[in-house]
Amino acid sequence: MPASLESSVADVVQGPVSTQAQAEQAKEIVAVTAEDEAVAQLAVELLSRLVQLMGFEATIAAEWRAPDADNEQSYLLLDLQGRELSPLIGRRGETLSNLQYLVRLMLNQRLHSWKNIVVDVEGYRQRRIDHLSQLALRLAQQVAQSGRPLALEPMAANERRIIHLTLRDHPDVSTESSGEGERRKVQILPKR
Repeated sequence: MPASLESSVADVVQGPVSTQAQAEQAKEIVAVTAEDEAVAQLAVELLSRLVQLMGFEATIAAEWRAPDADNEQSYLLLDLQGRELSPLIGRRGETLSNLQYLVRLMLNQRLHSWKNIVVDVEGYRQRRIDHLSQLALRLAQQVAQSGRPLALEPMAANERRIIHLTLRDHPDVSTESSGEGERRKVQILPKR
């Protein structure tokens, strides 16, 4: 394994913290076993090779994280760092999600057990969550003021979930998903 990857396995990468709950959660220490370290090392090797074969140079920071709103169990965050990695994110994170799927598949096939792996590129996922949450709140305010429902553009299930979670306790609006497959979208409805 290249020296840059070896040193980055133990690195801790903290993305921007947008809420008090996330700040407290980031402080939680996840107990890491020798098995977890071996899983992290294998995951870094697999992702490194995959990214290298795609023609990119990147270092990978691996960190076990505590469960959060998107992950019910602790998970291994593999954060790619480097120059000109935006093609690895793709349109609205589609390439990144596919890359994550491949790494999970390869790792879990080798381990013969399921481990939750999250692949990120320079904190993109947290930035996207923050953006979607702000969008949801802004649109909820518009719906509350106008009294007219509003439909968002079609989005992936994990992104729809962020909208639903952001607005679940909103006093003036409710949300529901409509449509099927890739055309499924969130509607923000005024409460009556």
